[in-house]
Amino acid sequence: MIRRIYIDTSIVGGYFDSEFKIETRALFERLKNREVIFVVSDLLRHELQGAPKQVQNLLDNYDIHCFEPAVLTQEAENLANTYIAEKIIGKSSIEDCQHIAIATVNKVDVLASWNFKHIVNLDRIKGYNGVNLLMGYNTIEIRNPKELIKYET
Repeated sequence: MIRRIYIDTSIVGGYFDSEFKIETRALFERLKNREVIFVVSDLLRHELQGAPKQVQNLLDNYDIHCFEPAVLTQEAENLANTYIAEKIIGKSSIEDCQHIAIATVNKVDVLASWNFKHIVNLDRIKGYNGVNLLMGYNTIEIRNPKELIKYET
C-alpha cells in the first residue's frame, strides 16, 4: 500500500535548505520512485506563491500522478478554528492549524513537516489529536522527513 503523505510548505522549502535538504530530497526520491504519494493542498499552493522561484516550481518537476489534491473546505476550516479555540496554538498560526485540519479531514497516513515549533511538537500533536478525537476524527501521525525515509538495514 502506498503511503499518502500530506506535505506542508516547509517540506518544499526544505528541498533547498542546507539544514534539511538531505532528508527532504530522500523523501522526494521516494515520491519519484512512486513509493509514496504527496497530498498537496490548495493552501500549500497559495503559500508557495510568495516563495523563491525554485521553491515555487519544485513540484512541477514531478509527474502529476505523484500528487493527490486536497482543499481547505469549510469542515477543515472549522476544525482549524477549534484548535485555536482550544488554545493548542495561537491565532497567528492559523495556517499551520489549517494544514493539520486538511490532513485530518482527508485521512492521510501522515503529515510531514519541518515546523518543530507549531506542528512537529509532541505537546501540540497531543493537543491536535485530543481535539480530533473530541470532534469525531481519527488521530493524525505528524512526523519530520527523517522518520519517513528508508534507511539501509
